Amino acid sequence: MFGKQNQPVPAQAGELLAMSELAREAFYQQVEPSVAAKLSPQALTQQVRDALQTIAAQKLLPYNSTELARLTRQMVDEMIGLGPIQPLLDDPSVSDILVNGPHSVYVERNGKLERTRIRFHDKQHVLNVAQRIVNAVGRRVDESTPMVDARLADGSRVNVIAPPLALHGTTISIRKFPAGRLTLDALVNNQSLSPEMSRFLALAAEGRFNMLVSGGTGSGKTTLLNALSQHISEDERILTIEDAAELSLDQPHWVPLETRNESAEGKGEVTIRQLVRNALRMRPDRIILGEVRGSEAFDMLQAMNTGHDGSLCTLHANNPQDAMIRLSNMLQMGAEKLSESMIQTQIVSAVDLVVQLERMRDGKRRITAISEVADVQQGKILMKPVFRFRYQKVDRTGIEGEFEPCGISEALLDKAAQAGLEQAMLACCQPPVGESGGGV
Repeated sequence: MFGKQNQPVPAQAGELLAMSELAREAFYQQVEPSVAAKLSPQALTQQVRDALQTIAAQKLLPYNSTELARLTRQMVDEMIGLGPIQPLLDDPSVSDILVNGPHSVYVERNGKLERTRIRFHDKQHVLNVAQRIVNAVGRRVDESTPMVDARLADGSRVNVIAPPLALHGTTISIRKFPAGRLTLDALVNNQSLSPEMSRFLALAAEGRFNMLVSGGTGSGKTTLLNALSQHISEDERILTIEDAAELSLDQPHWVPLETRNESAEGKGEVTIRQLVRNALRMRPDRIILGEVRGSEAFDMLQAMNTGHDGSLCTLHANNPQDAMIRLSNMLQMGAEKLSESMIQTQIVSAVDLVVQLERMRDGKRRITAISEVADVQQGKILMKPVFRFRYQKVDRTGIEGEFEPCGISEALLDKAAQAGLEQAMLACCQPPVGESGGGV
């Protein structure tokens, strides 16, 4: 069935080769760590290779030439990389790396989990790698701060949870940043959406529609935000706000902001909500919020309602209606004195579209709905589908279906008309003859 983890895949680089204490001592006599840190990766690799060959000639290493090459890579990865998982970071087919302890490392390829043969020496080895990751971005992980979000130099997202919370040892979860940023056209090629949906979303971004990108963990929300951002004018001042910076924009007037954890003394924390409030004083044309999860939702909607059209944000929800319920709950956290009806009215006024993403059982990520936030009726927010994914066949071989246009409302066309885009947007959304969209 879908979701079943595959058998362990060969990972020769994961089989750690040991060095005796005598050999290790001889190695560090020839490779001074402080000097090695200043060398380029190529120069360091050559120096490590020469040192290991010298030690092997002294009969201190029981390895042949192939094993010495592996040991060279292993030593270089320990010195300037992320140890045993560095080969996985270098593998473009791997999208996620999940370290569950020293002897359990999984990867995701093409939406499916695979167990690897990669191993760490022990629990301390895993913790050392985790500390190297978080220290590089000015954070720390220890018993007093056992949960940390961080990022790698290439933008890959990292979450670390350590003992005493992680009972089997430090756990590292890495969502790799794509080597090349995906465009909407590339997502069409991946069958994540139809060409008509791609054109519609590009027009919506260009026409300054406020959009909420909704989906589960790993559904591709940040990837879609990056793709949408490519259709924002270079003349605009764009502020992005994230816990761990992942967004990467091409526009020259882009100002990325990132939260900060409190220090060891319990001081200096800067939250998402504080950054959103400060961003409003920075004369932004648009604000892109990496994820809304709490009281900052109130400030974000205020921004959308006060001249910052075209703002984007994401949240975790299973469908567009659930996204509205979650957003309402978060708004109540930031505005206790507002009634539910007032909150719903603010949402309808601020948010134009909800784009729903899903990572399906066949491993593919698809946009399952693009819905208009239309109105409030009988105490509920009315959603009108603009596009939807219709299932046709689900079996062991995969999921088949098609993306359907459902039509577009006059309200959305009126907003598109302000940018001269109404005819182009209308052409994207014509439903099949005899069908029309309805409320959801």
